[in-house]
Amino acid sequence: MAINFDSALGVHPQTLDFRVQRAKVLASNLANVDTPGYLAKDIRFDVIVNQMDLGKVQKATSQLLVSDGYSVPYQNSKDGNTVELSVEQAKFTKNNMDFQSSLTFMNMKFKGLAEVIKGR
Repeated sequence: MAINFDSALGVHPQTLDFRVQRAKVLASNLANVDTPGYLAKDIRFDVIVNQMDLGKVQKATSQLLVSDGYSVPYQNSKDGNTVELSVEQAKFTKNNMDFQSSLTFMNMKFKGLAEVIKGR
């Protein structure tokens, strides 16, 4: 009997892809904190999930570009830059923690599959 990794791993691989893509977007924001007129971007997990087919999990990576959105700043700057350093750092840190959580779930899935294969 063959193992179907898509059904065995669930949404976790796509979640990791999302977290990597979001880290890139947030890192770009942080790199442009002093660029006049730069508009901070973000991608939201709930938007990506809503774009996925309900019956089948698709690769979310290709859909991320469609859902890119601009962040609304808490406080406007004079030069038109919407990046707020502390807010972006907090988002980046939370995204990193979420990535680590998703990676832990993936590792648990792989350990469970390994035990099934070994027959324990």
